[in-house]
Formats: sequence, C-alpha cells, structure tokens
Amino acid sequence: MGAIWTPLLLSFKVAGWATALNLVLGVAAAYGLSRWRSPLRDLVDALLTLPLVLPPTVLGYYLLVLFGRRGTFGAWLSQIGIELVFTWQGAVLASTIVAFPLVLKSARSAFETVDKQYEHAARVLGVSEAGVFFRISLPLAARGIAAGVLLAFARALGEFGATLMIAGNLPGRTQTLSVAIYEAVQAGDDNTATLLVLITSVTCIAVLLIAGRLVPTQAQRADLS
Repeated sequence: MGAIWTPLLLSFKVAGWATALNLVLGVAAAYGLSRWRSPLRDLVDALLTLPLVLPPTVLGYYLLVLFGRRGTFGAWLSQIGIELVFTWQGAVLASTIVAFPLVLKSARSAFETVDKQYEHAARVLGVSEAGVFFRISLPLAARGIAAGVLLAFARALGEFGATLMIAGNLPGRTQTLSVAIYEAVQAGDDNTATLLVLITSVTCIAVLLIAGRLVPTQAQRADLS
C-alpha cells in the first residue's frame, strides 16, 4: 500500500502548495492585468499564459536552466542552502508554473466582469485602493477565482513532464501520482497503475464538477447585470 499512499499524499502536498502560491500570485497578476491599460498588456498576458501551451518537457528544461545547480537562479539559491532539483520543492515549483495560467485566466475574467461603478463609488466614499480590492473587487470576483483555483489544483495534481525533469523520480521523496503511474506501467505493475489512475481520475472529476458549479451560467450573469 505504500506504493499507493506515499505518492498520493505527496501529490496532494505538492498540489496544495502550488495552489496556495497560485492563489496569491495568480490573483495579483490577474487584478493587475485587468486594470492595466498599456500596449504591453497583451504581450505580458501572453508570456504569463505561455506555460499553458508549452510542452511540459520544454518547460522542465527552462526550469533546469534557471534553477539547476549551475542555473541563473539555482547557483545563487545553492549558496543560501536552497536546492530545488530532485526535491519536492522543485515539484511544487513545476506544478505552480504549469497551473498558474488557469488561475490567471479565470481570475482576470472574473475581475473584468466586476462593475466598475461599485469600485468608483467606494473610492468617492474615501475607501483606499487596498480597501476597494479586498471589500469590493475580490468578493465580487470570488466565484470565478475559486473555479480557477480548483482547476489549478487538478492540473497541479496531474503534472508530469516538468515535474519529472526538475524533481526526478525518487520514491518517497519526489515521486508524485503521475510519475508513480508511469513507473508502474514501465514495471508491468498493472494493478498499481490502474488503482492510481482511478484515484487521479475520480479526484479530477470531482474538482471539475465543483468548479463547474462555481462558474456563473449565462442566466446567472444576466441576473447579476
């Protein structure tokens, strides 16, 4: 059972951390892009969305170049005692970057549907920009953000390519569900592979069903407007 529970718990740990990071980073970036008026906005949006369309192995290669022991940031991190290659923290990094666009897109769409008159009225009443965000914009966009966060969790839970390249496949340390499935198939252990696939599939279906309920339908949007 250790071959099942260990990668399962590690995957939830990695996906949980990645989702928490994306909740902060994705919402901040989405709010900034939704309110930023600049010719460069589309370019920045495209760059931030790039992990959604890049092959996972390409993304994993970029992570190795940047965060490997001799990488641009990896050499500096090594000097202060932080190692990302072949660690579960590296898996968190990979999952965070891969799932980031899902939070970004959902949150930005949610912020752009917020009626700007509410924000303007709050500013007229003397509410600070931070107050406008936390008391007006964020609550009104919460359903869309929550849907994006759930999708990001499901994506992080199933991340494989980039995780394998930067975190490797160390049982009990960096072997997540998707990597364990790959190893089980390679080893001919069909029973373990089937059970892990079922667990992953059921979890992702449940997350998608919940996310679908959080996204407003056309009728609900009409009622809100």
